[in-house]
Amino acid sequence: MGFTDLLNGVFGTLVYTLAGIALIVIGKLAYQVFNPGVNVKDELVEKDNLAFAVAHMGYFVGLLISIGSVLTGPSDGLLIDIINIGIYGLLSILLLNLAIIINDKLILRKFDIKKEIITDRNVGSGAAEAGAAIATGLVICGSLYGEGTIWTALVFWVVGQAVLIATSFLYNAMLPYDIHDHIEKDNVAVGVGFAGALIALGNLIRNGLVSDFTDWSESAIYLGFDVVVGLLMLPIARWGTDKILLPGRRLTDEIVNQDKPNVGAAILEAFSYIGGSVLICWALA
Repeated sequence: MGFTDLLNGVFGTLVYTLAGIALIVIGKLAYQVFNPGVNVKDELVEKDNLAFAVAHMGYFVGLLISIGSVLTGPSDGLLIDIINIGIYGLLSILLLNLAIIINDKLILRKFDIKKEIITDRNVGSGAAEAGAAIATGLVICGSLYGEGTIWTALVFWVVGQAVLIATSFLYNAMLPYDIHDHIEKDNVAVGVGFAGALIALGNLIRNGLVSDFTDWSESAIYLGFDVVVGLLMLPIARWGTDKILLPGRRLTDEIVNQDKPNVGAAILEAFSYIGGSVLICWALA
């Protein structure tokens, strides 16, 4: 590599980094537009609201993952790349904020998530909101990555979001307790475990969408296969948490059947879901 190539590489890296920072700033402003009644500084600094901090962290992780697909896609030259980063980056921010509204109404449908986080400072709700935002970021990442058009990206996002919502219903049905009831009762452990399941599902949906678009039937096959594998993985991962990570204990007892729910056990549960999804994605690569 010559000196000129090195300078071009450094310059390109600097430009892409600044473009990513600009999108994060725009994403921060977009959050305030979509949540006009929330005083972010007040919740974080004055009220020390941990539930909001967790949820807000999830938003920024989801935002980072969303715009990451735009920054790491195939290059068409610096000028075209910057134009595409602007178009698809703004689209990813819009889709993320719209998806969070949809998730609040459907995935976290049995209670008022904003009341739980802002008024009640329910950390379990904050964790569930963070998990839903990160999962959505992964879905957007898969939708926007690779060769395709804005229209294919939008269709993939709609399909991926619908699959995420549907699989969250199925996950709740697999458990011997109702997630929403326990989260509303300020059970942080249930919220953490649910967040892990959502992130794992989002990662598998991302993996099913991430290939270059060729035709709808092939994309549907890839997505369907990853989702089926994911739904099979969740109960297996939960069983593995019982047998391998918590030998001699039952995860359900640790999380919901004692006076003080075991958040540490829930963190292990979330890890088993996310770790299982990562291993499956690597195996399918």
